[in-house]
Amino acid sequence: MAQEEYIISAKGIHKTYHTGTVEVPALRGVDFAVKRGEMVAVMGPSGCGKTTLLNCLSGLDSFDQGEVVIEGTQLPKMSDDERTEYRARRMGFVFQLYNLLPVLNSVENVEMPLLVSGVPADKSRKMALEALGLVGLPGVADRLPAELSGGQRQRVTIARALVNRPAIIWADEPTGDLDSETTAEIMDLLCKLNKENQQTFVLVTHSDEVARRADRIVRMRDGLIVDGK
Repeated sequence: MAQEEYIISAKGIHKTYHTGTVEVPALRGVDFAVKRGEMVAVMGPSGCGKTTLLNCLSGLDSFDQGEVVIEGTQLPKMSDDERTEYRARRMGFVFQLYNLLPVLNSVENVEMPLLVSGVPADKSRKMALEALGLVGLPGVADRLPAELSGGQRQRVTIARALVNRPAIIWADEPTGDLDSETTAEIMDLLCKLNKENQQTFVLVTHSDEVARRADRIVRMRDGLIVDGK
């Protein structure tokens, strides 16, 4: 497959954590590629390097050796400010623990990435309300996170990840704190967005139920990809 068909391409990624006198190898030469519009689930036991890989690919964390190319651009060659600006424009993030600011209501949480990246307030509010409608929560704009169910909070998180209309959405255990019925609803939503908007999803998960919904499953063990490359 031609290089330009990949939206994410990583080769030979090494990452070692240094804790005092101890060195902990987290990634040991990982090759990883994702086609544009693909949904990929990354699975493996705790401590195998799944989250580290996601963080290195998305530019949230540095790595020691290797190459990461996102949409034809080498992330390590960007300055910190350039990476931050690129993430704000082209990436969305969904985490298990929501990371919603408790003092802000739903629409304020969703519009935060837009305001940070310099979108005018009136335009960011309109886009945030549209994103809440997209995830099926048009009526919760004024509610604080504490006033929402777990499933509603995760939908607000997804709306925040989608509000900048990103090319790539990174999700780390996006259903890890939800019951099975709500997990199915959240995955229905993510799959719908993936198909309708051709957005690329990379999901880190322990859940077979979540992984089965992806186009492809990549399995990791001891800092290496062992299946599904």
